[in-house]
Amino acid sequence: MKHLVAILVLDGLVPFDLGTPTQIFGTARDETGERKYKTLVCSPNGSPVETASGFKVLPDHGLELLDRADTVVVSGIHAGDPVERGTLDPMVTKALRSAHDKGKRIMSICTGAFVLAAAGLLDERPATTHWWWAEKFREFFPQVKLDADVLFVDDGDVLTSAGVGAGIDLCLHVVRTDFGSEVANRAARRSVVPPWRDGGQAQYIERPLPRPADATLAATRSWAAERLDAPLSLQDLAVHANMSVRTFTRRFREETGVSPARWLLQRRVDHARALLESTELPVEVVARRSGLGTAAGLRQHLQNTIGVAPSAYRRTFRVVPEGSGG
Repeated sequence: MKHLVAILVLDGLVPFDLGTPTQIFGTARDETGERKYKTLVCSPNGSPVETASGFKVLPDHGLELLDRADTVVVSGIHAGDPVERGTLDPMVTKALRSAHDKGKRIMSICTGAFVLAAAGLLDERPATTHWWWAEKFREFFPQVKLDADVLFVDDGDVLTSAGVGAGIDLCLHVVRTDFGSEVANRAARRSVVPPWRDGGQAQYIERPLPRPADATLAATRSWAAERLDAPLSLQDLAVHANMSVRTFTRRFREETGVSPARWLLQRRVDHARALLESTELPVEVVARRSGLGTAAGLRQHLQNTIGVAPSAYRRTFRVVPEGSGG
């Protein structure tokens, strides 16, 4: 049977935060095209829900759906008791806590974390929410270990994400955990979004975008991305862009928000992860092909980036063909 995802919506619903799990989980398919999830939407008593965008959503199910689900997703809200007073309808609290007690995986997108916190499911646990709401969240729920600087937090049976696009990252992370990188990458391609952004990556807070006319380094970034296994210095990159090192460094940071060295390291770690997921190459070869030098260097950078060793990462995300015995 397909993995059942129940999406809980409440008054003040952010429509994007409803569309995110239905889109990502709905497009997660294996190589034969078979869907891996079934998504259903519920509300208290199955009643119509007022969105924050001037229209209503009519769910097909009531809170009893949470008992049937494998995963429960709480969509974000921009109005209502959880974000205005830090409280929650006792009926919703009981349903969420019952689902959690029965071993259901619980997720929230954006300000859906207020709902989980009001239900007591985040007490003394790490969590995140949209950075704009962080101060109010801390005021209402000081017992929660809030980290508003990350895209999402996976605390095992309870997962939370920051705003808007970070919900996509969390859903793809869950697909990858459940069914492997190929299914997650396929869902990302169908949705035309990046297949992976590390949960510990910082939220994009008040960072101005460069004017289109200023975005001149795309060709150099593409050139560098094709040569990750080569020793690329800052001088090499600046020469390719036909700029001085000082000008290149300034323009690069304006366009990407990070230094050239940081960007290059991120691309190399991403390439190493892709090789670990999709090949059986020895760790030493993966390190060399991704430009991270040695197996020790790969281990250090992977540990610093996502907190796991290469072997553990490969065991978690490597897709083993059925019948292979692996």
